[in-house]
Amino acid sequence: MINIGIVGYGNLGRGVEANLKNAPDMNLVGIFSRRNPDTLDTEAKAYHIDDILNFKDKIDVLILCGGSRSDIPEQGPALAEHFNTVDSYDNHSQIPNYFESIDTVAKAHKYVSIIATGWDPGLFSLNRLIGEAILPKGDTYTFWGEGLSQGHGDAVRRVEGVKDGVQYTIPNTELIDQIHAGETVEYTSKSAHNRDVYVVLEEGADAEKVKNDIVTMPDYFEGYQTEVTFITEEELHANHAGLPHGGRVIRSGETSPDMQQVYEYGLNLGSNPEFTAAVNVAYARAAYKLHQEGLSGAQTVFDIAPKYLSPKSAADLRKELL
Repeated sequence: MINIGIVGYGNLGRGVEANLKNAPDMNLVGIFSRRNPDTLDTEAKAYHIDDILNFKDKIDVLILCGGSRSDIPEQGPALAEHFNTVDSYDNHSQIPNYFESIDTVAKAHKYVSIIATGWDPGLFSLNRLIGEAILPKGDTYTFWGEGLSQGHGDAVRRVEGVKDGVQYTIPNTELIDQIHAGETVEYTSKSAHNRDVYVVLEEGADAEKVKNDIVTMPDYFEGYQTEVTFITEEELHANHAGLPHGGRVIRSGETSPDMQQVYEYGLNLGSNPEFTAAVNVAYARAAYKLHQEGLSGAQTVFDIAPKYLSPKSAADLRKELL
């Protein structure tokens, strides 16, 4: 059995806990949180994060479930010194820097750290690579949504004056139709999406300042068409409690003159955090196997063969799926 620890117990942490019940080769050792363990709504064993080093010899892989804006950048390098780790860090522009910070520590201490293992970055990244490799003459388009973004929602909730909030990513469907038709389009990720933000203000907060802090936030909202709507806490719970998401990667290219080909990978998710957690769990299996083989350092989805994600043997995979 692969012994797993969960760091952080928000939506993603709860999703990992649920997905581990579907993993026949994994065992949940415990959940580690900055909150009082007695307050966590779980039947699993829970501990304060300060006690985590007491489990160095009892945990094979830690799955980091904090936010990408401030939690994972600090926790990732710190925990990679003592454990194999997996995370779903999703600040695309900072991934190269984050990779380097993790790689140095993990190699020095002979652990494996697989970063950015959600669906974007993660599975979408992998499909961008595949589409480009298969259709080198062409263009790649990524559309997110319509759905609720965990990372952007977390960033919104950390803005001063925000009591609670969510963010929806809305794709430009007209642009998608044009790409499917083989038309040449002017695409940027920012022009292809709108971002709708719903915010519950702290009492006495300056609404205009909160709005400005959100729409000008680098790496998250700056440059996007962003609409901020202020609502009550009751409205948020009544109308924005679900966690759906999804999207698609489209590679449109030609294999010979006038022979147009379209490669497309899509997701339609009932629960963004539970699906992201499912990806994390699969890559935790890979981290364990790679560590057993003597590998160390940071890894991404580009570096890991698919066979490492499955609990099945290579022979069974060839027989059943190839």
